[in-house]
Amino acid sequence: MMNGSAEYFKQSLSDFTFDVAAGGAIRHLADRGYTVGEITKMLDFPTPFERVQQTVWKHFVEKGIVLLKEPERENEKEEYSFVTEYDSYGRKSFRRVVTKERSMELIRWRQSRFCKAGGASLLDFLEGRCGENGVEYSYVSCDFGLYKRKDPKGFERLMERLEVGESAYIKELPWERKMVYHRLDRRMQRITACLREAGHPCTCYFIRSREKVEL
Repeated sequence: MMNGSAEYFKQSLSDFTFDVAAGGAIRHLADRGYTVGEITKMLDFPTPFERVQQTVWKHFVEKGIVLLKEPERENEKEEYSFVTEYDSYGRKSFRRVVTKERSMELIRWRQSRFCKAGGASLLDFLEGRCGENGVEYSYVSCDFGLYKRKDPKGFERLMERLEVGESAYIKELPWERKMVYHRLDRRMQRITACLREAGHPCTCYFIRSREKVEL
């Protein structure tokens, strides 16, 4: 029992030391768009590539950049304001007051399939929908973890269709062996458009307009 407690304490201390030394830097660099490989090279604190991978992935999941299940609920953000208050000695303080409660509701998707019309490209379509919904409310399905395991050579051929930096971004993330959903930021918009041209299917989700679009 004591050995288990000591081991747990040792691991907790190791995790804390790592987070202080490198965790914050990894998360910051990931938010700035660097790939796992680039982040590993940029760290002052020597960190194994696999540890950087896991830290980035955990950060993406916690921040909602990656969803581990299909988007199903619309999340309306909580709104609040600050009220000034004074105590009996005249000291000023601020109290946060919720003016609009956070609410969630199931989404009833309007399903469709993308069809190129009027000369508009898929990238134009994605940029437009993400502009209307907001990037944080736009996602694309990603089966990279499944595909890489099922057909490694096919996966590599698919990655060759991407720009070097975009390919590295996809290949260096530790994708889970199931369908997951990545936020449609500018990089993922370009990747999605390119992979669709290569014949790789995926589905986009635009939460505010409640559209589920097969590509």
